[in-house]
Amino acid sequence: MISIPRAINLLISGKAVVVEETGRFLKTVRSQFQIPSVIALRTYINVPRRQAQWSRKGVLVRDNYTCIYCGIVPGEILQGKILSKSDMTVDHILPKSRGGKDVWTNTACACYVCNHRKGDRLPGEAGLKLMWEPRRPRTNYLVIEVGNGPDAWKKYIEFGDTSS
Repeated sequence: MISIPRAINLLISGKAVVVEETGRFLKTVRSQFQIPSVIALRTYINVPRRQAQWSRKGVLVRDNYTCIYCGIVPGEILQGKILSKSDMTVDHILPKSRGGKDVWTNTACACYVCNHRKGDRLPGEAGLKLMWEPRRPRTNYLVIEVGNGPDAWKKYIEFGDTSS
């Protein structure tokens, strides 16, 4: 993903071609440009990667709705109930009350049972172990999995399941 001005600069300089258009225009004092939705680079150009913004849904998607403590996933039975995606919570490894932040490396998906068991403690204090180390995902992975890209991209990118 790149900004509209960057895309237009690439088109003007001949480094890219329009594949899909939005039907909208960017007007300047001297001219107007059709805003592209999808462009193709003629040759490789280094495009700096944007950092993925932290979000609750992003954490759940990154962890594939899998509890970091017990490994349970939606569709499995927990306490006599079939677990759904909405039953999954975001846990702060270092609790917010102890200075933990809403950042990728401090948050993970947890089922409500494990999250309640852990409460306001560190995982070790609650007798829990992390099944993996939470990491910052790549931005393009989240766009594909969360599925919040424009409709025109669907021909070129297979979006993940967006149902809850």
